[in-house]
Amino acid sequence: MQTTRTIVERGAEVVLPTYPARPIAFVRGSGTTLYSEDGTAYLDLVAGLAVVSLGHAHPAPIDAFARQAATLGHVSNLYWTEPGVALAERLLELTGLDGGAFFCNSGAEANEAAIKLARRRGRVRGGPDKHRIVCLEGSFHGRTLGTLQATWAQQKKAPFEPLPAGFVHVRPDDGEALAAAVDASTAAILLEPVQGEGGVHPLTPEFLQLARQLCDRHDALLVCDEVQTGIGRCGAWLASRRLGIDPDAVTLAKGLASGIPIGALVTRALDDGFAPGEHATTFGATPPVAAAALAVLDTIEREGLLDHAERIGTHLRERLAPVPGVAGVRGLGLLIAVELAGGDAAGVARRLLDEEQVIVNAVSPTALRLCPPLVIGIEDADRAVAALARVLA
Repeated sequence: MQTTRTIVERGAEVVLPTYPARPIAFVRGSGTTLYSEDGTAYLDLVAGLAVVSLGHAHPAPIDAFARQAATLGHVSNLYWTEPGVALAERLLELTGLDGGAFFCNSGAEANEAAIKLARRRGRVRGGPDKHRIVCLEGSFHGRTLGTLQATWAQQKKAPFEPLPAGFVHVRPDDGEALAAAVDASTAAILLEPVQGEGGVHPLTPEFLQLARQLCDRHDALLVCDEVQTGIGRCGAWLASRRLGIDPDAVTLAKGLASGIPIGALVTRALDDGFAPGEHATTFGATPPVAAAALAVLDTIEREGLLDHAERIGTHLRERLAPVPGVAGVRGLGLLIAVELAGGDAAGVARRLLDEEQVIVNAVSPTALRLCPPLVIGIEDADRAVAALARVLA
């Protein structure tokens, strides 16, 4: 008699193994809850890696996508569409930038566009030698060949070498090292205001201000990778603005359409930016995707989710800090890391999943990352704290 195979079993046979073994298949979601194929309910504190900003199955982006798809789905970027233009206008307003937006499909593509923009501008203003990109140790900017080289983790790079040259990394919050690395050959400083994959480490305002000053001094672009930190995740539209700096360009993705793929590069006005034909994408901000992103932005504003993210994030950090076995808590808004006194973050995350039906992920060997939907309430936050306390006990 043939038994019904699970999604987990089938997936292991047919999907390339680019991720670790996946222990659960989810079939449904609602708000902060995910349901596995056996019907078990889980509290989701990862939100698809900070993507599902409005929670699972929120009607706003879904309805906007469906309405627009029934009217106009795709015409390519050879033509204007109302949703794409409206989204660009809205992002310029929210970011305080005055240049333009380039739309793509992911954070890595947005960062790749930013690197190309910086090098294009550098070549125009300083010749071919002005091409270096200064990045930070602990950074993560994507997995294309260019963004992989901007990323710090050496183990992610080794299988794909040789990678593009011209990238240098300095220690976060080390002003002397940053000043020594930036010179006339620098096209851009590329950094995350809060290093997400690197362990949820906010940069100091002083270090960010120095980066701004060095870019001004050496005619380089300050590019803030806000793929994970932007669109309300850190209690503001941009973490960079919350930390007191004005970047020349920001990259966005993840939470922008709450689960529907989109990426964006948004810049200040540049005399030496892209010219026609120098960069492109087929699927950037198709009308349904742009409509969904606009609905997400509307909902964040209407429901006051920037303030809500800050309030719940503060509550979580205050409640988590005194839990026995917690060595420290850091982060901004609803991007939080819990440093464990006993280490073994991966083991603790697995026990939370198996024993408490709470989803977190290990962002380092000793730290858990919490980046729940922005709509999470106090009751779910307190449930998460109690679950961690039980596991650590």
